[in-house]
Amino acid sequence: MDRLLLKSLNEQIPVEMIYISSSKQISQRKILVTHINDTTIRAYCYLRKQSRLFKIENILSVMAIKQFRELG
Repeated sequence: MDRLLLKSLNEQIPVEMIYISSSKQISQRKILVTHINDTTIRAYCYLRKQSRLFKIENILSVMAIKQFRELG
């Protein structure tokens, strides 16, 4: 998972993740990572159309997007 997050950051490639919020809501999102630290990532979320902060411990999975196209 960390490898894909770093690849998104370094190569500016969107990835797809499954995330569980602190209120236990599960969502599937396409994101573009803009910053990573020890406990969180900051990423542009295509679902919410804004930059968001995600707790790394709440990321359930990260997947490469098979066929990249401009997301909008």
